[in-house]
Amino acid sequence: MDEQGFRVRVATADDISSIMATERRDGFERLVGRWDEATHRAAFAQPGFRYFVGESAGRRFLGFALVRDWASPDRVTGIKRLAVCEPGQGHGRRMLRHVIDAVFRQTEAYRLWIGTFPENERARRAYRGAGFVEEGVARGNAFFAGASRDELMLSILRPEWLARQAL
Repeated sequence: MDEQGFRVRVATADDISSIMATERRDGFERLVGRWDEATHRAAFAQPGFRYFVGESAGRRFLGFALVRDWASPDRVTGIKRLAVCEPGQGHGRRMLRHVIDAVFRQTEAYRLWIGTFPENERARRAYRGAGFVEEGVARGNAFFAGASRDELMLSILRPEWLARQAL
């Protein structure tokens, strides 16, 4: 746990209902994405997916992150989804830092990427603040809420993460 009692742990299948509830919060349908229970359970069963849950001493579930290509032999891992129950409280930034650290400490990943919609300024600021570098827009990269949408791609490389650790 950090100084505010915040911690990130690996999620279990028991967290799926909270994950799904977070995905379905008002306003998230255009930003986060959502899966049904069967899809989440299938992802939990695959070693290439890793779910993380943020929690604090006073509150069990603050949000989640879904990481894909965990421990990929290509050494490239992606954060598929990151969502918090109460945006604007700093939980997402803290979760993001913990997830980045977990990827680089627990795997041999060289590159960690994340995507967001170009108009999502809150996410862009948070990702840049965590050390991600904007790479460009992948046109029509995300089929989301029934439509193909552009996706801004960002990444952080292991040497960049290591340099931030030295600060």
